[in-house]
Amino acid sequence: MPATIQVNKITDSNTLEKVFAIRREVFVVEQNCPPELEWEFEDESNHFLATVDGEPAGACRWRKTDKGYKLERFAVLSKFRGKGVGQELVRSVLADLPADADYVYMHAQIQAVPLYEKFNFEKVGPEFEEAGIRHYKMIRK
Repeated sequence: MPATIQVNKITDSNTLEKVFAIRREVFVVEQNCPPELEWEFEDESNHFLATVDGEPAGACRWRKTDKGYKLERFAVLSKFRGKGVGQELVRSVLADLPADADYVYMHAQIQAVPLYEKFNFEKVGPEFEEAGIRHYKMIRK
């Protein structure tokens, strides 16, 4: 049977801890991002948790910045990669943005660019490094 992927917007602190645990595993442990760079803007962000058959599998967030709406911190645990979790996270976040969200952007890790291109994001500008990882700025067209 195919797995059931569900994405929910998170507001309670207990479930938010599951979001943070996924981000800690993917960014801090797996990708060696400095922890002090990982934990910022939490209170002003809208957080999401993806589950696969009820098990925490992925996380992301969006927040309003002075430039527009920034999608951030897309993280899928290694055992759930390639199963559509990232696509469901992107779909859910985009559906949650306010109707007036005309400028939507992100800093995408290079390996995730093809995923975001499926949702009409385009690379703009040169490749750059953030937290020791290669990225492109992407804007939704």
